[in-house]
This record gives sequence, structure tokens and C-alpha cells, in this order.
Amino acid sequence: MSELVATDSTKSRRLLIWYGLAIALAVFTYFYGLGSDHIPKNGDELPYAHITRVTAASGHLLPLQSELEGMRNTKPPLLFWQGIASTDWGRNWTLWHLRYPSVIYTLLTAGLVFLLGWKLSRQLETGLLALLIFLAFFSTYRYGRPFLTDAPLVFWLSVPLCTMLYWRPAMFASRLFAPLLLGLVIGVGLLYKSFALLLPVVLCLSWWYLRERNYRLRTFLTRDAWKIAVIGVLSLAVFGLWFVLDPNSQTIFREFVLKENAGKFGSQGGGYLRNFLWGDSSIWRLVVSYPLNAGLLSFPVIALFFVSFNRRAELSDGEKLLWIWGSTLFVAFALPSQRDERYLLPAMPALAVLCALNWERISRWVFNASLITAGVLVAVAAYLSWRLQQGVGTQIYAPAYWLLLLGTGLLVVLGLGMPKCTRAVVNVAAILVLLCFAAFMRPLDGPLGTYSAAVQQFAKGREVWVPINFNSKEEGYRFFLPGASIHPYNSDLNLPLADLSHRYPLFVMRQPMTASPTNSYGSKVIGQRVDLGSRHTSSQIVQIIQGKVFEYLFLKELLIEAPGAGTNGLAEPGSTVQH
Repeated sequence: MSELVATDSTKSRRLLIWYGLAIALAVFTYFYGLGSDHIPKNGDELPYAHITRVTAASGHLLPLQSELEGMRNTKPPLLFWQGIASTDWGRNWTLWHLRYPSVIYTLLTAGLVFLLGWKLSRQLETGLLALLIFLAFFSTYRYGRPFLTDAPLVFWLSVPLCTMLYWRPAMFASRLFAPLLLGLVIGVGLLYKSFALLLPVVLCLSWWYLRERNYRLRTFLTRDAWKIAVIGVLSLAVFGLWFVLDPNSQTIFREFVLKENAGKFGSQGGGYLRNFLWGDSSIWRLVVSYPLNAGLLSFPVIALFFVSFNRRAELSDGEKLLWIWGSTLFVAFALPSQRDERYLLPAMPALAVLCALNWERISRWVFNASLITAGVLVAVAAYLSWRLQQGVGTQIYAPAYWLLLLGTGLLVVLGLGMPKCTRAVVNVAAILVLLCFAAFMRPLDGPLGTYSAAVQQFAKGREVWVPINFNSKEEGYRFFLPGASIHPYNSDLNLPLADLSHRYPLFVMRQPMTASPTNSYGSKVIGQRVDLGSRHTSSQIVQIIQGKVFEYLFLKELLIEAPGAGTNGLAEPGSTVQH
């Protein structure tokens, strides 16, 4: 017996060391390449950066400012104030300074996931496992690093989740402290995103309190309903500070309340019921959102649903409360006409804890599917790296990069070949794949993918027209050509060089890497860089898979001067592209 205890103790110690090293790797991965233009992100980042920059330049926190028509009060002010603070009122205007608070928020949320997993399982290893699962989710990496509302929102909505479950039943029994704390914390979360988020939160808390009373409705109404009311009123009061402090409160009501929020309940041209059942924003998009948000861990997440359903009579109280939170979010965000996997991000911490609690119940073959997918992605990264290096004709990847790919591949093989290691390595493999992707993009953040200092100096103080295919994408060029006056033109028009040279004295043009050098129509190439194409059509994706990476995936971007050109183009300063 003593030998068995000693063996278990040694195994636990080794597992803790492994998890500790894995967490250190995850933290490094989340900060690595944070200032890159090529991190996984969402198109909203650049409009938010634009509002932050222009508001900071005004010297006032309110009202929010924008040079883009119809894009000012798109979100409450906390995100923009955060950006103003992290960039020192725009003095340190870099993507890294805009983004690092998001990573801090994400790591704080991971800490809450750890505490909740530890509390519900009473095992330190399970808490660490839950933390790793959360950081291995692709949605955490994609939305938890850029300058977006998601990272802070998920944190502020996870605080009530964690406190209610961690100090249960004291928090449920609290008459004043819990409602006041939850009201203030949730209010801060609303000031990052929207007052509409109060609906799923109130529904979930009501369900929790009602369940705590064994579904005795009268007891709930007399003892707990007023607590929900206090939480709701206090949260809205915190959110309402925006209207009180902003001198243009009527503009907020028109742009944010009516357009940004109420507008999401519109029929969108096909009728509510038809859009509910069919299209890009149908209910089926939400159905697959939890697995999609998990990325490489989508297979274990799908298995989790089946495992939990089969043992639904055996679920612990903590598990049931976590499922209630995820279900409430799903139902609440199925109501608007616009449905998106981002809306379910606040449930991903709970999903990570549920995965950790059921990790040993999930079949090893499910984890093998994740590992095989990871191996395929590493192979794709190796192939694209080799093709890019061949295309530019020089050594752009250091030996350490190839060792990273090799090490990740070997870890995948280890997990597939040794059943005892499979569950322990799958999260690390997922995190390493994220790191491989960031390292693959690294050359595009160096001399290969940026304009030289001489080119930046040439463009400084001059008007430059840049191609865009999404609202406010021109904001990104302020990081490539600092000090230039940036104006957009619609890249979807596919204007030839002759037209661009006739319209714009200094402009950016994107073309396949296989295209011939451009010096015609009185134009002159000032500088160039290599970039990735985006927003590909299905036909282009098929051609990329067939090997045409230098035609559609890797592009050559040229800064071209056309002396004497006019400026009567189709896209004047301030124009936008809707997609």
C-alpha cells in the first residue's frame, strides 16, 4: 500500500511539473508576436483603434470621436479609455501597447478558471488542467489578445460566475454583499460591450437562485427575486454613467441603443423565421459555435456534450450550474437576428472547467483526433514556410523555427503512440500549434513584411491612398507608414495600375508575388513588402490548396509614386467599404 501511495505521489508531482511548464509556455505564446499585424483577430480591432486614436487626439475622454461616418458610439467607452491609457494618450501608438491589456485580462480569466476547477474537483491538477484547456481554446487565443471587447468582457462576466460557485452557498445566502458586488462587477462588463448582456446574466442568476430553492417559486420570489432586481438595477446604473458623463447622450441613444443593439433584431431582408433557420446568422451557426470556439479541442468538446448527457443524473451541482450558464447564453443570443460564435465566448471559461472535470471520461480516440489535426497543421506550416522561403529566395526562417515545428510534430507522435501521455500532451500540442503559427508569421513582421525606414520617412507627412476591403482597414497602415495621411480606396474594384496612377499621387497597390516589377504609366516604385491576402473567395481557397500560394496567399505590396496624378478617385478621404 505504501508503495502504491508513493507511486501516486510521484505521478502527481510529475504531472504538476508538466502543467507548470505548459502554463509557462502558454503565457509566452500569448505574448509572443503580440505586436504583429498578422495575429488571428477580428475586423473590429481597427475601427476600435481608430476611435481610440481620434478620441485621444481630442484630449478628452468623452464624447468618443471618429472620422468615419456612422462609426463613433459603436461600443461603450471603457475599451477606448483602456486603449488611451495603455498608449499614453496615443504617444506610444503601437499594436503591442493597444493589445497587452487584453492578454492580462485573458490570463486573469485563466486564473479564475483555475480556482473554479480546483474548487469543484478539490484537486490542484484539475484546476491547472482547466486553465490549460481554456488557454488552448482557439477562441481564447484569437479574441483574447487583440484590441477587442472580448477579453475584458469575458473576465468581468466570469467574476460573478466564479465567486458564486467558489463561495457557495454563502454567496447565495448573502442578502446585501453578493447583490452589490455582482451588480458593480457586471456593470463594468456592460460598459465594455452592451447593456444587452444583462439579459443572459439575469436569466442565469435567476435560474441559479431558483434551483438553490429547489424550484420553489414562491420562496424564490419572496427571498431572492429582489436580489436579482438589485443586481440588474445597479448594473444598469453603472452602464448609465456613460449617458450621464457624455455631453451628447442623444447621439449615444441613436447610434448605440437603436442602431447597434436594437438593429440586431431586424429581419435583415428575409424575414425573422427564415433567417433563424437559414443563412450565415442562422441558429445552426450557434449550434456549432462551442466546438468551433474550441479549435483543436473541438473533438473533446463535442464528446463532452455526449458524456455529460449520458451521466446527466450524476452531474455535480457545480457542473449543473455551469451548464445552466452555457445554456442561458445560447438561448439569449439565439433571439437576435445576428448570431455569431463570439457571443458565446463568456461561456468558454465554464466549458473549460467542464472539460477538465470530465477529462478522464472522454475517450482517448477523441484526443487522438485533435492530435492528428495538430500534426496536419504543423505539416501545412512547414510546407508554406518552405514555399515562402523559396519564393523570396533567401533564408528567412532561423533553425529554431524548424526545431519548433519538429518538436511539435514529435510531441504529436508521442501523444498518439503512448496512451498514458495522450491526455497530458493534447493541450500542449494545441498551444504549440498556436506558437508555430505566430513563428511562421514572424518574417512578415520584420524587414520582409514592413517598409524600410527610408520609405517611411518618404511617406511621412504626405497623403497616401491604400486599398481596403473592410471598414477602417486603412487604420492598420498607420502602423506601417507612421506620420502619413492615410486615405482608403476600395480594393474590390480591382483598379489597374493605369487608373491608380491617374487618380493618386502616392498610393499602395497589392499584386501577386509572381507579378512583374511595376514601373510604368509615369509611376515609380518607392518601396515594397510581402503580406498575406485576406477575405478569399471559395474559388481562391481551392486554388491556394492546389498550390497557387504566390497568386492568392502571399502578396507583394508596393508603395508607388505617380507625380502629377489627380485625386478625383472613387474613394475620397473618409470613404468606407461595407462587408
